[in-house]
Amino acid sequence: MSSAIAARPAPPPIEDHLARVFAQYPLEVVSAEGVWLRGSKGERILDLYGGHAVAALGYGHPAWTRALAEQARACQFQTNAVAMQVRLRAAARLVRFAGLGLDTVFLVSSGAEANENALKMAFRLTQRPHVAAIEHGFHGRTAAAGAVTWGAAQKWYGFPRAPFDVSFIPRRDIAAIDEHVTAQTAAVIVEPVQGLGGAFDLGAPFLEALRRRCDATGALLIFDEVQCGVGRTGYPFAANLYGVTPDMITCAKALGNGFPCAALLMSPRVAGGVTLDLLGTTFGGGPLACAAIEAVIEAIESERLLERVRRVAAYVRETCIVGPVTGHQGAGLLTGLRTRRPAKDIQAELLARGILAGTSSDPHVLRLLAPYILEEPHVDLLRDALQGLP
Repeated sequence: MSSAIAARPAPPPIEDHLARVFAQYPLEVVSAEGVWLRGSKGERILDLYGGHAVAALGYGHPAWTRALAEQARACQFQTNAVAMQVRLRAAARLVRFAGLGLDTVFLVSSGAEANENALKMAFRLTQRPHVAAIEHGFHGRTAAAGAVTWGAAQKWYGFPRAPFDVSFIPRRDIAAIDEHVTAQTAAVIVEPVQGLGGAFDLGAPFLEALRRRCDATGALLIFDEVQCGVGRTGYPFAANLYGVTPDMITCAKALGNGFPCAALLMSPRVAGGVTLDLLGTTFGGGPLACAAIEAVIEAIESERLLERVRRVAAYVRETCIVGPVTGHQGAGLLTGLRTRRPAKDIQAELLARGILAGTSSDPHVLRLLAPYILEEPHVDLLRDALQGLP
């Protein structure tokens, strides 16, 4: 046995102790303020990616920082088995902000956790075996969320089988909905504006058709607004933008401005199926997370950031179809700039010019997920940089 061990090739040297699961940009961030990142070499980078749609208020927002500090001094954590006013306030504030009649909130820690629980509620209520999802959608890397993520089984799913039956509806294909949403369907899960799928706007007609078919079959409609929700479209949720109310909404990312938190909003029909011990979470609804939620919504409302998102997003679309950019898609500050060359090359060229943007699963879409505090002069910097590219 010892000789067999000795014959094995030595592992490569360990540079650090992090699992190599993320490709990394050639940038090390040491600090940030507003919409600007500061790199370890002193470089100043305009952040149009927002930590993957998370930093809604930008960096160092004074009221958000103060809210977390005050809550940390008061009590940094307690179990959900103990009542806390900050938790009640956060849930009530989120319900009022949404304004959709989804008046029961289950606070969790991540978007994937919110989606897992939404799917669980759909199965619990309908006792059906099937979920319909949308081609190119992304819903998370856990067992159920990954099962409804397009392409996961071929790329990274890792589990021996999906926990339920899944089929995928082609994007915007209204005629295909009836085939996929049947009397066996527990839920339809959809990103109204797909994020990783290329900032792809599914549009009101498609979402309305999903709502009608769910009503006809008794399936539940889940809007995964983990990336497009909490103000990113210029409305509280994409559900508000399109005038389509689902049975459940999941949200995360911008909800905490960088503090890990997420939520599942439920209609009265769904909430009626909630019983003690049916759902659970350790860190969801923690007081720091709830303080972050309150501060984010307060800032969005008091600083009129929804109006700013709509205005600045329109300015991006008006001014940035230059250089290698041929068009745009998406909604609000979930913007996809279509490129004639590979977006990954343009992303690298922009980073070399001091601008951080993102890519997507569409190789010709540059994805912008900027903080809501972005202003027109920042967009001018992007325009000028794009104009200088072939």
